[in-house]
Amino acid sequence: MLNKYVVSTIVFLSGCLMPLQSSFAKPTLSLEQQIGQKLILDLRYFCQQGTAKQCRTPVTSLPDELAAAITKHNIGGVILFSENTQSIEQTINLNSQLQQAASKSSSKLPLFISIDQEGGRVARLPRDIATSFTGNMSIGATYKKHGTKYATQTATVIAKELKSLGINVNYAPTVDVNMNPDNPVINVRSFGENPALVSKLGAAQVAGYENNGVITSLKHFPGHGDTNVDSHTGLPQVNHSKEEIYQQDLAPFKHIIATQNPGMIMTAHIQYPQLDSSTFVSVDGKSMIKPATMSRTIITDILRGELNYQGVVVTDALDMAGISHFFTPTQAVINTFSAGVDLALMPIEIRTPDNLATLDKLIEELVTAVNTKQLNKTEIAQSAMRITSLKNTFKLTTNFDAFNALVDAKQIIGSQAHRKIEAELAVNAITEVKNNNAALPLKLTKGQHVHIIMPDTRKCMAMQQALEAASSASLSFSCSSLQGYKPTDAQHFIKQADVIIAGNATPNQSAVEIGGMDDLKDDPNFSLNSAQQPKALASLLSYAQSQNKKTVFISLRAPYDIAQFGNSADAVLASYAYNIDTDKNNIVAGPAFTALANVLLGSTSANGELPVTIK
Repeated sequence: MLNKYVVSTIVFLSGCLMPLQSSFAKPTLSLEQQIGQKLILDLRYFCQQGTAKQCRTPVTSLPDELAAAITKHNIGGVILFSENTQSIEQTINLNSQLQQAASKSSSKLPLFISIDQEGGRVARLPRDIATSFTGNMSIGATYKKHGTKYATQTATVIAKELKSLGINVNYAPTVDVNMNPDNPVINVRSFGENPALVSKLGAAQVAGYENNGVITSLKHFPGHGDTNVDSHTGLPQVNHSKEEIYQQDLAPFKHIIATQNPGMIMTAHIQYPQLDSSTFVSVDGKSMIKPATMSRTIITDILRGELNYQGVVVTDALDMAGISHFFTPTQAVINTFSAGVDLALMPIEIRTPDNLATLDKLIEELVTAVNTKQLNKTEIAQSAMRITSLKNTFKLTTNFDAFNALVDAKQIIGSQAHRKIEAELAVNAITEVKNNNAALPLKLTKGQHVHIIMPDTRKCMAMQQALEAASSASLSFSCSSLQGYKPTDAQHFIKQADVIIAGNATPNQSAVEIGGMDDLKDDPNFSLNSAQQPKALASLLSYAQSQNKKTVFISLRAPYDIAQFGNSADAVLASYAYNIDTDKNNIVAGPAFTALANVLLGSTSANGELPVTIK
C-alpha cells in the first residue's frame, strides 16, 4: 500500500502544480521557492531599533518587515512561543496576519504555524486560559488502570484548542524513553522508561492530534531519553549498543511510523556513535562525531530507509548550543539538508530589521549550494514536495477567518469539559509510593497545624489553598520556602506542627519556572540556590523525624528524588507536575495541587503507578 503522504503528493502536484511525470513529479516551484518552504522562522521578538541581543519586544502583531519577508521568500512556516500567544484574540489576529502574508507570496502556499504545546512542563499557551494538563509522565502513570484513554483525550483537547487559534503543527508528542534519572531536559516529558508503553501512548496521541486536524512531530529522533546533557546547552552523546538503540530508543518511532504515520518527525542534536561515527570539523577546528540532525546515515538510511518514514523531517531548533556552538547558520542548514532533513527550524535569529538581510543572505547561499551541487537539486525538489503534500493533506489554507475563529475559540479553549479532563488526569496520576502505618489519608481536625515545605512560596500557597478548599476543618498553616530558607524559623514551625507536608521538584527548576513576585518577600540573606535546596530539605525532613512528626513527602516532578527523600517520610506521593496559576481572586492553584489535596485528605484514592524505576 502506498504511504498516504506519497499518494497525496501525487494528487496534489498533478492537480495543482504540474502534469504527472512517471512515479515522481518534478515541482514547478522555483528553487528559491523550494528553499523558502524549507525554513521555519522564530518570530518571538522584534525591535525596530537596538541590537538583537537587547531586543525583548514580543511579536504580538506582525510587523510589516516580517510580513514582507514571509511574502518575499515563500517562507514555509513559523514557530510561536509564549511571548506570541498572550490572549485568544491577539493570537488569532497574529495568525491571521501570518497567513495573509503567505497568501501574497508567489507560491500562495499556507504557513505551518507551529508551537511546543506538549502539556505539562512545556506549554506555550497561557495556563490560565488554555488547558495545559499535567504532562506525559502523569499519563504514563495512568496506563495500568486506564490504558490509552488520557493519551487520546489530552491530545484531542490540545488539538482542538490549537486549531481554533489557527495553529496547525504541534511539536509533540515526546516519545523519548526516559532511561536516565539524571536526564535534565526530558524526564517527565516522557511517558516512562518502558519502550512498549511509550509506543502505545505516543501512537494514541498522534491519532488524537491528527484526527483533529493538527500535524504532530514525534521527537526527538533517534531518542533523547538517556542523556545527562541538555542539547539546548551542549552536545549530548548516547553510547548504547546498536541492539539497545533499536530495542529502546528507536522502538517508539518504529511502532508509531508503522501504525500512525505522523506528519512530522523532529531530529535530536545528539551523537549516536553506534549508528554513525563519521565526523565533522567544527567552527573552532575540532573533529567531532556528527549529531543525528546532520547524519545522513541516521536520517536517510535508518529513518527513511529502514523505518520507511516518508513524511516530513524537521530539525530541533538550530539555535540550540548542540548545533550553534559548532556551525555557522548556513553550514548548519546545509548539513541538515544534506542529511535528508526537510525543514530547518529557527535557522537564524530575526530580532531587528538588520537581521532580515541575514535571511536574504542565507537563502542566497542555500540556492548557491544547490547550484554548485553541494546540495542535491533533486533531493531538494523531493523535500519541497513532501512539505507541500503535508500541507495539502491537512487542508492548510491562507484563508483564516479571524472573526469566526474568535467566536469558536472562546467556546473551545479552557472549556469546562476540557478542564474536567485535566482534573481527572491529575488525580488519576497521583501515585502512592509509600504509606507506613496508614499515615494517609490525613485525619485533620479543627485547629490543627500543617507545616508545608516547598521549593518556593507560590507552591506553598498552592498546597495550602488546595487543602483549605478540600478540608471541612479550619486548619492553621505555616510555610518554609526553600528559596528563602531560615533554618531556625523552619524548625520552630516543625516543632509546632501536627503534620509536615514537604515537596521537591527535580531536576532543578529553570528561572522561568520559579515562583515569581511572591518570593521577593523572602529575605535575600537566607536565599538558597537550587543546588543547596536538596540539602536543606533533607535536613528539615530529618528534624521532623527527630520530633516524631507525621510527615508526607511529595515528588512534584520527576519521581527519582523519592530515592533521596522517601525514607525520611511516613508517606510518599508522586504527582509528576506542579504547574500553577493565580486567578482573578488571587487563588494560587493548579490541577496537580488540587488532586494532591484530595488524595491527602482521603476524598479520593491514589491510583497511579510509577512509570519509571526508583533506585
